[in-house]
Amino acid sequence: MAVIHKTSLEPSKLELLTSWLPSRPWYRGGTDEPKPAKAGGFRLDDPQGEVGIEFIVVTDASGPDPTTYLVPLTYRGAPLDGAEHALVGTMEHGVLGRRWAYDGCHDPVLLDRFAALIEGRAQAQDQNISDAPDREVVASHTGQGTVPTDFVTTDDQDGTRLTTPDGTTLRLHRVLRPAPDGSVPPSRGVAGQVTGAWQLPDGTRARGVFAVLLTGPAA
Repeated sequence: MAVIHKTSLEPSKLELLTSWLPSRPWYRGGTDEPKPAKAGGFRLDDPQGEVGIEFIVVTDASGPDPTTYLVPLTYRGAPLDGAEHALVGTMEHGVLGRRWAYDGCHDPVLLDRFAALIEGRAQAQDQNISDAPDREVVASHTGQGTVPTDFVTTDDQDGTRLTTPDGTTLRLHRVLRPAPDGSVPPSRGVAGQVTGAWQLPDGTRARGVFAVLLTGPAA
C-alpha cells in the first residue's frame, strides 16, 4: 500500500506539468505559459510497492477559458526501459531521492492497475492520505472476462486512445467536462467506464467521465 510522504519535491509536479503540457496534442492552451493548479485526482496502489501511481486533475487558466486536464503519472526510482518518449521529467523527493515521472499511459504498471480498477479488483485511493479509499471515483465493467492491457497508446487532439490487437479501446478523457451524473450516452460496445470528481475554479465540485472502455466495432 502506498505511503504518502509529507515532504519536498524539486521541481514540483505542477512545475513539471507547466513545461510538459504544451507538448501534448490535446493541450488547449494558447501561446502563454500554462498555469496549472491542482483540482483533484486519486491514486492507485502498486502491489509490489515499487511504482507510485497518481491521476492528477489540473486546471489551466492561461487561456481564454479555464481548461481541466486529467494527467496519469507514474513515479519510479529508476528509468523505465524503452519509455524515454514518455518521460515527463525528474524530481528530487525529500525522502525517496530521485524520481522519474512518466506519462502513465505508457507505463505497464499503471495500465495493469487501471484495468484492475475497471474490473473492480482495485480501489481508488485518496490522493493525499495514506490508506484512505477515494469513494468519489466510481468504476464499472459490463464486459466479459478481463480487461486486456497490451495497449498501443496514441495521443491526438481528442485525448488518448489505448488500443489492443483485438480492437478493445480505452479512451482516456484528457480534457474533462462536467456532467450532471458522470455518465456517457449509451453506445454499442461500451464495456466499462471510470468517473470521478474535481474542483472547479469557483470552488464547486464537478463530476465527469475519466475513461471509457469500448469493445468491438464501436471502438
